[in-house]
Amino acid sequence: MSSTASAPRSSSSPLLWLVAAGFFMQTLDTTIVNTALPAMARSLGESPLRMQSVVVAYSLTMAMLIPASGWISDRFGTRRVFFTAILVFALGSLCCALSRNLAELVGARILQGMGGALLLPVGRAAVLRGVPRSQFLQAMSFVAVPGLIGPLLGPTLGGWLVQYTSWHWIFLINLPVGLIGCAATLVYMPDGRAAQPGRFDLVGYGWLAFGMVAVSLALDGLAELGLPQVTVVLLVVFGLASLAAYWLHALRRPDPLFSPAMFSVQSLRVGLIGNLFARVGNSAMPYLVPLLLQVGLDFTPLHAGMMLLPAAAAGMAAKPVAARLIARFGYRQVLVGNTMLVGLTIVSYALIGPEQPLWVRLLQFAVFGAVNSMQFTAMNTVTLKDMAGPLASSGSSLLSMVQMLAMGMGVACAGAVLAGFNTYFGAAGLASGHSLRAFHATFVTMGLITMASAWIFWQLEPDTAATTEEVKAVDADTVDHA
Repeated sequence: MSSTASAPRSSSSPLLWLVAAGFFMQTLDTTIVNTALPAMARSLGESPLRMQSVVVAYSLTMAMLIPASGWISDRFGTRRVFFTAILVFALGSLCCALSRNLAELVGARILQGMGGALLLPVGRAAVLRGVPRSQFLQAMSFVAVPGLIGPLLGPTLGGWLVQYTSWHWIFLINLPVGLIGCAATLVYMPDGRAAQPGRFDLVGYGWLAFGMVAVSLALDGLAELGLPQVTVVLLVVFGLASLAAYWLHALRRPDPLFSPAMFSVQSLRVGLIGNLFARVGNSAMPYLVPLLLQVGLDFTPLHAGMMLLPAAAAGMAAKPVAARLIARFGYRQVLVGNTMLVGLTIVSYALIGPEQPLWVRLLQFAVFGAVNSMQFTAMNTVTLKDMAGPLASSGSSLLSMVQMLAMGMGVACAGAVLAGFNTYFGAAGLASGHSLRAFHATFVTMGLITMASAWIFWQLEPDTAATTEEVKAVDADTVDHA
């Protein structure tokens, strides 16, 4: 984050507030759902341990649409696309609230994700066009603040709404915000567009989108969907083949979605692969922890949401610390060491039980929030720090896509592991002792996966370092989705 969180004093300030509000709405909805999953499961007649598709559908839809967001904005104009994005997001929220079964809820979350996927990329493009270049980093720092506040408020607000109203209100609160946002967009959003947006690489987009969906469905099919093993294997094979086909297609196309030339930059290669695998573990935590507290420890939704406040608050406080550590020790040492710390902290959640003192639990959550926040800052900045010129925007979009893809894969993987251990320990129904053991084993597994990804960051050059100002500059233009 930059040192300031105030909007630049210019005629663009209403635009920045509008983009920040849209981003807040999107990030809030990413986190507010997790606390409500057990209540949704009871209402829809489902098991709370098999609700991960509600999260996976949203994040996977966003991952699919982010690569197309730049071309859509250039082709149809930022005002029209941003207005449509808010409208689709609000409509999806209404459909979520009206859902009568899990299938309808997942379909509504896909619609909601279609709107959410365009809010930040199109908003960033509008800021880039509407704010003087000298004020861009300050403007993006202001816009990024809701990305920190949303996760801070989401779990507690979701728990409060579920406990004192119903889970439907976590979606219905988006409607008045959406209506105000639509009106404000018509007044304050400039209608910027490219004079010649060029042709969209539809074939490459199809290969890329199918590959992401197939691999994610294979992971989710191991747990919630109950797909036969042969179907899961076929999805993995065809998904990986589709991703390989995209790469071969991009090599011979002059204007691919993501130029293979980007991958000649070593820090981008390591950063993207590290982001993908390291996030499989820590992206599962916002999904697993509320379930652990409510299903394994019988917490109320509000109590469970409030227990997550230390992690979010510590994450905000740790942001500046990451910049200073990177400036002193370099990216490789910080990322290797911090990845191990994140994994160990995830493993430590296996110690959580009814007899654990409250202060120990709160400290544990705060430590995870701090090291996790430093991990995101370091991973994001090392990925984009060497991107310049026309590759910078493409690199940012690719990073956002990987973030959302990893989030969906992390939740799907955690759901599959939890379901497997739940069966292994003989958890008939939700007997607290068996389900708690399944949660503990799942945390150990996800922590080990995270720790294993540390070797990826070891591939960075040992002298890969940066000044505190450089880290803050890249971080200001990078918004984390997890």
